[in-house]
Amino acid sequence: MTRSECALGIYVGTSGPKAAVVALDGHVLGTGQAGIITRYLADGGVEQDPEEMWAAVKDALAAALRTSGIGPADIAAILVSSQFGSVVPVDSSGKATGNFIIWQDLRGAKKLLRTLPGYPRRSDTPLQLLRWVWVAGVPPIDNFSLSHMRYLKYARPDVYERAATFLEVMDYVAMRLTGRVVANQCTAWTMILTDNRRHNVTAYDRRLLSASLVDEEKLPELVPVDSIVGKLLPGVAAELGLSPNTPVVAGINDTIAGAMGTGAFTGSHAGMQVGSSSSMIAHVKAKHTDLFNFLFTMPSPVPDLHCIFAENGMAGAALERILLNLIYADDCFGRIDPEGRYEALGEAVAQVPVGSDGLLFLPWMTGSLAPQEDGRVRGGFLNITPETTRCHLARAVLEGIALNMRWLRRPVEKFAKRKFSHFVFYGGGAESPAWCQIMADCLDAPVHQLDQPLYATCIGDALLAFQRLGMLGFKDIGDRLRVRQVFEPMPAHVPLYEQLGEQFLKAFKANRPVFRALNGDGSG
Repeated sequence: MTRSECALGIYVGTSGPKAAVVALDGHVLGTGQAGIITRYLADGGVEQDPEEMWAAVKDALAAALRTSGIGPADIAAILVSSQFGSVVPVDSSGKATGNFIIWQDLRGAKKLLRTLPGYPRRSDTPLQLLRWVWVAGVPPIDNFSLSHMRYLKYARPDVYERAATFLEVMDYVAMRLTGRVVANQCTAWTMILTDNRRHNVTAYDRRLLSASLVDEEKLPELVPVDSIVGKLLPGVAAELGLSPNTPVVAGINDTIAGAMGTGAFTGSHAGMQVGSSSSMIAHVKAKHTDLFNFLFTMPSPVPDLHCIFAENGMAGAALERILLNLIYADDCFGRIDPEGRYEALGEAVAQVPVGSDGLLFLPWMTGSLAPQEDGRVRGGFLNITPETTRCHLARAVLEGIALNMRWLRRPVEKFAKRKFSHFVFYGGGAESPAWCQIMADCLDAPVHQLDQPLYATCIGDALLAFQRLGMLGFKDIGDRLRVRQVFEPMPAHVPLYEQLGEQFLKAFKANRPVFRALNGDGSG
């Protein structure tokens, strides 16, 4: 390989970072990943340690470079993406002043903020909310970065005062790589302080700033979405074994990276991911908002396009919790080697008939998002019988998350003004052939399983980096995506999932009063 043929994509997810060395033809040459501990606090906070995250990023990078089979100086560029709706407070030297708050944290919920000393009672007035929707495309949401910054200002003033800047995770990693503290319209979207009616803006909207309650001097400088942030710091380059001349391209969030990695910014299909959460991804030509179905658009790095934000809520994380806490629980009832907990999943699912003998799993463990946002609903199993086994529970989880995606499909198609021909599936959930088939059956549409579904966002990062260097056109990116297998819907299964889908929706509606009574204002 030559230096003009490889790029390094880094994705920092909720569970930890992944990295991939990708060739210009889209072939993945090397990969690496590492884990991050998530801290669930007694007050409902959800945090991670920035230094631990940075160490994990370096571990993932080192593994990707080591397994790539190329010289570490052969990297043309680096692009970082990450989960978003998370903020890292940093001081003037770039050192974090506290843990970073991730998207699962709801301490910035409006009802909680209004109980804090000094929080203005007349904030987010109807006129202000209307302007947010009209200009930014989305109102303040309880787990967005703006809400996290507000929480720190009024609940943790010590952290807020020490912070010189608040950064999203991908911008924090770019800062550690280059020393430059910047963001762009794509990375700062959940700060909701930019005029997203226009593309590639490099200034915050003055009226949104005034309503935000956040001090402007604590916001990062905005740079163009297609800019080069900088080159690697000499010390970082030496530690990683990379050239200090390696450019770091302006980052993106993971939804946009998924759009790049699935080609969902063009064609008639949609991207679909199941990781810690799940989402459906497509593009439209104009900023658009559907508050009823909790669908929004965000600025795209592709000129004159907007990326649909259709977050379906907890998905792979729900499976993880069920596996760890119920099926393979490490308690007095039995133990299993954590490294082997997924090996039996496919076999267990195969032992249970389609539809799990009528067992329904409700996946909203932390509340529902699109197409019906409600922070008070929760997860559960419905219709357990004396014959229900752990295998039923496992299959029902996969089916419940697929049924949630089925519910999301029609509103997103209406939002995008087209019917999706097929779905390109990525994320940890796409590693499971059983889940791919369940998705195809539930959606009654072909599901294309990517060849490297765990690293689709990293591949999207790398391909966009090539485009930013002028080595690829946007139209070339789709030609470089590699599909492992296509799963067609099975005609015998489709009618059953249609029936289950109807009951799934009825279960949501019927149980909302119960969840609201049990969970109060939903702030916990």
